[in-house]
Amino acid sequence: MAFAGNSKLRIYGKLSCTSGKRMKRENRVFFRSEKEAIENGFRPCEHCMKEKYKQWIYSTKP
Repeated sequence: MAFAGNSKLRIYGKLSCTSGKRMKRENRVFFRSEKEAIENGFRPCEHCMKEKYKQWIYSTKP
């Protein structure tokens, strides 16, 4: 599965995400895997990747 990200907000998600489809073209970046997105400093989308987002948010809290 391929993933898309917003270079300004540093968020990645599924290509089918409605939130992602609304982002400006000049801010779009694409990843071959979640690992690639994470390695580039992106976080999961709250809308299309709820479980991954919850894991991320809890892992960043002190």
